[in-house]
Amino acid sequence: MQIQDKPPFDTPFEWMGGEDKVQALVTRFYDLMDLEPAYADLRATHGSHLDRARQHLFWFLCGWLGGPQYYTDKFGHPRLRMRHMPFAIGIKERDQWLACMDQAMGETGVDDKLRARLRESFFQTADWMRNTP
Repeated sequence: MQIQDKPPFDTPFEWMGGEDKVQALVTRFYDLMDLEPAYADLRATHGSHLDRARQHLFWFLCGWLGGPQYYTDKFGHPRLRMRHMPFAIGIKERDQWLACMDQAMGETGVDDKLRARLRESFFQTADWMRNTP
């Protein structure tokens, strides 16, 4: 990595702006999922209430981005694929999750360079989570 390629912060968590910004991102992500017809299939996989999902994603993202390890402190290793196996996750759900998260990142002011890096990482993880065609 060249010095000019080094991010301005030690972790994506710091770069994003800490817990308040991660919470804003998660809040907007689930609000969009609830409001936008384009994310209806994704929303349907989450059941009638989103409170638990909101809290778990916030805890997970804090640690995944390099901040406090709330999720692993409470539940141990995330085992993302195993925990998501009960839900049908195909290309449509993956793409809706990614589009919703990208929209939320844009609307909450995530830095464009960080947003591009996260977009790549989110894609790799979301694609790995697929369990249906």
